Amino acid sequence: MTGQPASTAARWVPRLMIATALLHFVWAFVQPNAWAAIAADGFWRGVADTDAADYSARESSVWFMVSGVALLALGTLARHVLRTTGRLPAQLGWYLVAIGLALCVLYFPVTGGWPLLAIGLLSLVAARRTG
Repeated sequence: MTGQPASTAARWVPRLMIATALLHFVWAFVQPNAWAAIAADGFWRGVADTDAADYSARESSVWFMVSGVALLALGTLARHVLRTTGRLPAQLGWYLVAIGLALCVLYFPVTGGWPLLAIGLLSLVAARRTG
């Protein structure tokens, strides 16, 4: 790592993002889901039929899994950048704030957007302190 040591806030941002990603993976399978139906269809085009009776459950299952992968990618990339440079880029925080705000507005009050909003704000604070 170059420069000054990372702040406590900066060290927590990747950890919280990775934990959120893991929760997404778990939730993709414990929520009412359609993985059995998708597997029964052989996965190929398993979510293509928008007229299917269980389309919403299929789409939700896939999007929770995909967003978990995206959050894991952002979290591990943030960890790598932090270890390499000693700081977090501010745009990481802005991305998370934008995603979190959109989810909070669209699904208010019950949404998983609140943790993303909080992690985004923490990331912005950490980026400012290490900038």
